[in-house]
Amino acid sequence: MSNKDSRRLIAVSNRLPIVVKEEDGRWQLAAGAGGLVTALSPVLKRHRGMWIGWPGCDEAAPLEELVARFAEQEGYRLGTVPLTQEEVEDYYEGFSNMTLWPLFHDLLGLCQFNAQHWRAYVEVNRRFAEVTAKKIAREDLVWVQDYQLMLMGGRLRELGVKNPLAFFLHIPFPSLDLFRRLPWKMEILRGLLEFDLVGFQTLRDRRNFVACARELIPGLRAEVHRRTTVLRDEERAVRVGHFPISIDFGEFNNQARGREVADAAWYLHEKFANRQLLLGVDRLDYTKGIPERLLAFERALELYPELHGKLSLLQIVVPSRTQVPEYQSLKEQLDQLAGRINGRFGEPGWIPIHYMFRSLDRVQLLAHYRAAEIALITPLRDGMNLVAKEYCAASVDNNGVLILSEFAGAAEELGKGALLVNPYDLDGTAEAIRRAYTMEQGERQRRMRMLRASIQRNNVHRWVDYFVNSL
Repeated sequence: MSNKDSRRLIAVSNRLPIVVKEEDGRWQLAAGAGGLVTALSPVLKRHRGMWIGWPGCDEAAPLEELVARFAEQEGYRLGTVPLTQEEVEDYYEGFSNMTLWPLFHDLLGLCQFNAQHWRAYVEVNRRFAEVTAKKIAREDLVWVQDYQLMLMGGRLRELGVKNPLAFFLHIPFPSLDLFRRLPWKMEILRGLLEFDLVGFQTLRDRRNFVACARELIPGLRAEVHRRTTVLRDEERAVRVGHFPISIDFGEFNNQARGREVADAAWYLHEKFANRQLLLGVDRLDYTKGIPERLLAFERALELYPELHGKLSLLQIVVPSRTQVPEYQSLKEQLDQLAGRINGRFGEPGWIPIHYMFRSLDRVQLLAHYRAAEIALITPLRDGMNLVAKEYCAASVDNNGVLILSEFAGAAEELGKGALLVNPYDLDGTAEAIRRAYTMEQGERQRRMRMLRASIQRNNVHRWVDYFVNSL
C-alpha cells in the first residue's frame, strides 16, 4: 500500500490477533502470532487501521481496558464482535468447520449439511457486518479474511456501506461439481459477488470460482486478464484474482541462522547420527494426508531395503480439535499405523518412525527444519501450505529436499524446485522418498536455492501490498 494513500485499512477476521488470559488474578493481553498477523500489523500501524473480530476470551475479561491498552502499545485499534458459546459451536465449529472446511477441501463424504448451523452462520456474519459498519469511515478500505465470513460483503451492502470491499479465501475453492452440492450455494456466491475484489490462493481456485459464478448466475459475463478476471452484470463489476500468500522470509532465515537454533539442530543431528531425517509437520487434520504419508514411507521401506537403518521419518502432529470425534479417530489411526510400521521394520538402534503428538516452540521448530535433509509435505488438499515455505526459508545450508503434494497451493509456485507427488499414489511417493535420499549434493543445492529465491522474492509483505494496491 502506498504511503501516499491516507485511507485506513480495516481488517476483519473470525479471530482477533490477540491472546487474552488471566494470570495471578490479572488479565493480560498479548499480540497473537502467525503469518497473517505478521503481514497485516505493519500496514495497520502505518495507516492507523483497525482489526475487527471475535476476541475468543472469557466474558469476565475487562475487554475495553485491554483493547485500549493494545491500541497504545501496537499502534492500531481493535474492534470486538462478541459471540455466545452456542454461536461459536454452530457458526464456527458447525457450519464453518463441518460443512465448508471439508467441502472446500474436496472431502464431500465428511460434510454435514445442518440448517441450524447455516442459520447461525448467517446471523454471525450479520453481526460482524453491523459492528464493522459502525466502526468505519467513508474512505476506509475493508478487507475480510477467509471462509467463516463469506456473507459479510452482502450484509455490508444491505447496511448501505459503499466503501471498497475485498475478500481473501485462505483455503481452496471447490470445483463446480462439488460446490453445487451445497444447499446454500447461491447465498454464498451472491455474498462473495458483493465484494469489489475477491482473492484466492491459486489460479485453479480462481478458475473454479469463476466457473461456479458463470454457471449458476445467468447473464454474468467474464473478462479474463492475466492476473484477474472481471465478472460483470448490469449493475456492477467484481474483480477476481489469485494472490498466493507467503511468509516473512527474512524473519525465518535470520532466526534459523541464530546460535540457539544451530545448537538445537546440531543436537538433532547427533541424536540421529549416520542417517537422514525425513520430516513431517502438520496440525491434526484429515486434509493433511498423514495416514497416507505413513503408508507411503512403509512402501518405501518395502521397495528399497537399502533405506533400512539409513532414513528415519520424524512426524510431528500438532494437537487440534481433539474433542471432535473425527479428529480423535484420526489420532488413533496414526498411533496404530506408527506402531505397526515400527514393529514390522524396526531394528536394534533404528526406529523407522519417530511420531510426536505435540507442538514445538519456535526454536525447536526451526531446528527441525534446519536439521532435516528431506521434508515430506503431502496434504490431500491445501489452500497454500506455509510449512513448505517455512522449511525452505529455514534451510540455510541449502541441503534440504522438499517433497510436496501436487494438491497443495504451494505447488503452483514451488513445483520446479520441489519433487511433486500425488499423496494417494503410495508407490510414486515412495519413489520420491528414495530419489530425495539419493539426490546428489549439487542438485540438492540447486533446487533449494531456487526455492529460497522464489520465497524471498514473493514474501508476505509483497503479498499484502499487492493485494491492497489491487483493491
